[in-house]
Amino acid sequence: MFLGVSLHEILWLVLTIVVAGAVTGVLAGLFGVGGGAVIVPVLYEVFRVLGVPEDVRMQLCVGTSTAIIVPTVIRSFLVHRARGLVIPGVIGSWALPAVVGVACSAVIAAFAPPSVFTLAFIIIATFMATKLLFASNRWSLGAALPGPLPMTLYGFGIGLGGSLMGVSGGGLSTIVLTLYKQPIHNAVATSSGLAVPITVAGSIGFALAGLPHQAQLPPLSIGFVSLIGLVVMAPVASFMSPYGARLAHRLPRRALEIAFGCFLQIVALRFLVSLL
Repeated sequence: MFLGVSLHEILWLVLTIVVAGAVTGVLAGLFGVGGGAVIVPVLYEVFRVLGVPEDVRMQLCVGTSTAIIVPTVIRSFLVHRARGLVIPGVIGSWALPAVVGVACSAVIAAFAPPSVFTLAFIIIATFMATKLLFASNRWSLGAALPGPLPMTLYGFGIGLGGSLMGVSGGGLSTIVLTLYKQPIHNAVATSSGLAVPITVAGSIGFALAGLPHQAQLPPLSIGFVSLIGLVVMAPVASFMSPYGARLAHRLPRRALEIAFGCFLQIVALRFLVSLL
């Protein structure tokens, strides 16, 4: 028994994490996202069954998700970069403000109630789902990327929003780039690169933010990062991410956008119910 859970239940939970890891890896390469939209709801149910207190459960999901994504987005970025599709200058202009946004989210994690993270997940997932399901390429803010100040603000918002949600920020940055008429394949490739500093900084930040809450967290956790979740899911996700990156350049995207959008909306509704 572990935290009141039988060995049989733990084995099923591990299997669920492995499957989610495979889906996460494919999504990372396919959409330029880290897969946190899949990881967070799966880990939330895992930690609920394991008896992790609700006061720290969502923060633990977000921090663990961010750490799991690190090797996944690195491998995804390397595949996309090898194809020469990264938009010049975007990662450089977004990386620093994005890391500042991540640092702000880590401070929020240390002091804010878990409902803040749940609400952030609902809002951002709903926005992403709406864009995927209904807007496709019809939304537009311009024919070219904006100047330095708007780009800095975008970088900060992507880092803050992505980290609060437990994702790499890739989905958000992909949406921003496509709103400025950047080709979808280039947007995905560039987003995978920006995800690297966001997830590395986020992992460190959430580990530190959770240290004052260590007594409430399960064994083998460093702050708000569960080493059990990291060790089980991260290798599977990292292994699968290059396959998703290759598929991104071969398959028609509309059906995949609709499927991912539906998934995001279902997850957002599930978390909305938990707030009521």
